[in-house]
Amino acid sequence: MPTSKVKNVMTEKQIRKDINKKIKQLYQLREKKQRFIPGESRVLCSGRVYDEDEIIHLVDASLDFWLTAGRYARKLELELAQFVGVRSCLLTNSGSSANLLALSSLTSPSLKERRLQKDDEVITVASGFPTTVNPIIQNNLVPVFVDVDLGSYNVKVSQVKEAITKKTKAIFIAHTLGNPFAVDQILSIAREHHLWLIEDCCDALGAKFNGQAVGSFGDIATCSFYPAHQITMGEGGAVFTNDPKLKKILLSFRDWGRDCWCEPGKENTCGKRFDWQLGDMPLGYDHKYIYSHIGYNLKITDMQAAIGVAQLAKLPKFIQLRRKNFDQLHQFLKDYEPFLLLPESLDQAEPSWFGYPIYVKPDAPFSRRDIVGFLENHHIATRMLFAGNLTKQPAYQEVVFRKVGNLENADAIMKNLFWIGVYPGITVKQLLYIKSIFNKFFRSLKTSN
Repeated sequence: MPTSKVKNVMTEKQIRKDINKKIKQLYQLREKKQRFIPGESRVLCSGRVYDEDEIIHLVDASLDFWLTAGRYARKLELELAQFVGVRSCLLTNSGSSANLLALSSLTSPSLKERRLQKDDEVITVASGFPTTVNPIIQNNLVPVFVDVDLGSYNVKVSQVKEAITKKTKAIFIAHTLGNPFAVDQILSIAREHHLWLIEDCCDALGAKFNGQAVGSFGDIATCSFYPAHQITMGEGGAVFTNDPKLKKILLSFRDWGRDCWCEPGKENTCGKRFDWQLGDMPLGYDHKYIYSHIGYNLKITDMQAAIGVAQLAKLPKFIQLRRKNFDQLHQFLKDYEPFLLLPESLDQAEPSWFGYPIYVKPDAPFSRRDIVGFLENHHIATRMLFAGNLTKQPAYQEVVFRKVGNLENADAIMKNLFWIGVYPGITVKQLLYIKSIFNKFFRSLKTSN
């Protein structure tokens, strides 16, 4: 009699468990190869910080093979909204897209007299990142550039007041390098003059003002999850709002401009899919194919969101490490304050530092180029404060804009400021190396003199 064989059939749950075990082994194998060699290894100013958990989440989502937003996206939107303290969060494919959605949503006809229209003015800063300003231009609006204060590198509040005219409809500014701007004053100005306020929090997730998270003050706020930021999904971003009407508009602009608000893979959420009559469309035209805005497709995949879910769980620790690294550098660099202007923050602010800005004083016996070159030659990465003065950039030479004053601080920043990293990937050993190279640079000045 032939012996019957019992097949060892594994369940999907068991297979996934085995895959996760192998992922952990692979990560640990790779991690053993990572080590910092002073003078040889590069000290980055930003980068991804992760472990096997992010990879497990990513693979788990890929095994579902749900290629657009799904269960992980819903979870991340909910948890991000809770973290920031707002009613709604919508994920998008980048922080720049989040900025585009935020500004574009304010052009919606459904906002009636508060709608932004061609040639309306939006106040912003000249010293910042291009994609805070670009949506203003792309929507046929006029950017009004104001200056920033040295030390905080945030918007100069007095110039915001000065910039307001009958054409002014909105304020769109960032919390520079994770350092909150004077939220109370800007919010007061916006309310007094009935202006929209968009908070660009792309570099500032986790920062607080008067104990309240940035991103929860403005009508709309934005965030980025590029690898340089507080958490990463590789590419990704989010918009936040407490206003249900703005949420619906943002969703429409993100999802092709359609009027329907069904999630991917869902239909007839409203219960009257074939009962709508909008615009000049015939009664009963499929609501999934009725468009109320000139929109985009700026959604994310569930695989990106899965990474974000794992990262968000680590965010409090990441913020703590950024602040710790910042404090270490701040205490050390105080010895060189005769030459350097060190960063400042408001008493009410709890920054979530994106980087450590260093301003070389104009009367210092060296230039920014000198110290940046020295650091880079010793494998310490540096960055400028993004575009410096946007009005001087080649892309903006033919753009119609208005400015308040001569933007002298933006020009000074473009000439004298740089920043170095404080991100969680910087180790104690790397911090010691950074300090040693700064000391070496300043010793070289004494020797040359």
